[in-house]
This record gives sequence, C-alpha cells and structure tokens, in this order.
Amino acid sequence: MTLPPTPRLPPDPVAADLPAVIQGMLARRTTNGPFRPDPVRREHQHLLMRVAQAAPSHFNSQPWRFVLIEDPGTIATVADISGASMTELIEAGVFFERYRRYFRFSEAEMDERRDGIHIDHLPGPLRPFTRQVFSDTGLKLMRQLGVPKKLGEDNRKLVAGSPLLLAALLDKAEYRPGELSGFYSVFGLGAAIENIWNAVGALGMGIQFISTPMELPRQWQAIRELLRVPDDLELMAVYRLGYLPEGQKRPSIDWSSRHRKRLSQFVGRETCDVPEEEN
Repeated sequence: MTLPPTPRLPPDPVAADLPAVIQGMLARRTTNGPFRPDPVRREHQHLLMRVAQAAPSHFNSQPWRFVLIEDPGTIATVADISGASMTELIEAGVFFERYRRYFRFSEAEMDERRDGIHIDHLPGPLRPFTRQVFSDTGLKLMRQLGVPKKLGEDNRKLVAGSPLLLAALLDKAEYRPGELSGFYSVFGLGAAIENIWNAVGALGMGIQFISTPMELPRQWQAIRELLRVPDDLELMAVYRLGYLPEGQKRPSIDWSSRHRKRLSQFVGRETCDVPEEEN
C-alpha cells in the first residue's frame, strides 16, 4: 500500500543545517486531531518497537513492555472509557482545578511564561469568555451549554477513529516505587516513549497520550482488565497513533504549546544559582 505524502511544517531556519535526526527532534509534535483510517503498516509498528528498544535502561534491564492494539472492538471500548472519563472530569471541574496553572490565554502570556498551553480554539459561544472559561463561573456556563458531554464525545471519536493504540507497561520486578529501581525503570520507559514520539514524524504519523482514564482509578482499572494485564506488570500509559491526514481538523477546545523556556530559565552554569546565558 502506497501512502500519499504527509504535509510537513515549514522547516525551522535555525535548524536547517542540523543533522536530520536533530531536526526531527526539534520538529516533534503531539497530534490533537484525528488520524487517517488507514491501518498502520506492520513494518512501521515493528520499527517503532525497535526504536523504543534502543532506549537506555539501567544495567540494560529493558523493563518496558508494550501491547499493540488494532482490534476495533478493543479500540472502541477504550474510546468509550476515555470519552466517559473526559465528560466526568470536566463536569466535576476536577480537570480544570488540577491543571489550571498551565493554561494561558494570549500570545503575550505565552511569550512571557514560555510554558503551559495556549487555549486558542474554543466553541463560538465560549469565545467571549475565554479567560473565564476555566473559572468556577465559567464551569457553570460550560455545564449549561453541554460542553462536558461535547468534549467527551469529541474525545471518544478521536480514540475510536485511531487505527492503532499502544499500551506501555513496566515489569514490576524492576518497577518498585519508592526505590531507585522504580526511578530507573520509569526513566527507561520515558526514554523509550520519547524515541517512539521522535520517530513517528518520519513515518508520516502522529501520536497522542490517552490520559483521561488515568485520572479516574476505576476507569484505569477497566482498561487494565480489558487488556488482561497480569499481576507482574504495571500499566503506565496508553497512546493512540496513526497516519496524519492532509488537513488536520482541530477539536472543539484545543490549544497550542510550541513555546519553550529560554536557556536562562532552565539551565545553570556550574551551579544552580548561575543562569546560563543565551548566545
């Protein structure tokens, strides 16, 4: 099967002369919109597993385990759980209360803070109240307008329309929270996932974290049972993947997050109290 070329973002002029692997890392994106329905090629799935496997791990312990999920019934069930979780979290205000400190509402605010997400895409009725949307008053308005159910349904459709899900797990022989081995195994899994995230763009693919079920323990347990996770493994995360469409439609509520902190905001020189200077 020959896939049509996937549109790419304009090249970063600063990165144009850098090696391709570094250009790819700097161009990394999270896909908030839908994927094409095409099945992900088996060779691409295995290639992503190989790049994950290339990640560093403590004593080469390779504590990660992955499950590739293509069964439409399983994907539909995960989608139902994810959408219901989104609706519940928004309806109760838990999501906004937990993550409000990361929300930004203007380019100027993003330029100053250099972190968080810029809420730059809202349904028409909410746009006049952009800054108030995530307040207690805004939450009441969102409930009145049925926004929690709409967001839940949008989330369900995104997951249900994804041709491939990826479950990431850790071997509990290595993953022991509170011990150094717990840190080492999480660090290793993070490196493996980052390798996947950096590789998908070269394959014309996108990836997104399916995070809402993790916010509700009973929903996360439902996914554990669905995937028949054994007692010796810990389910850490689930992602959706697929090939990118020509025109990417944005969800009802969406954001951009391309700003990054200046070197002086997160890098020290020799000691923690000496900020690194920009070139």
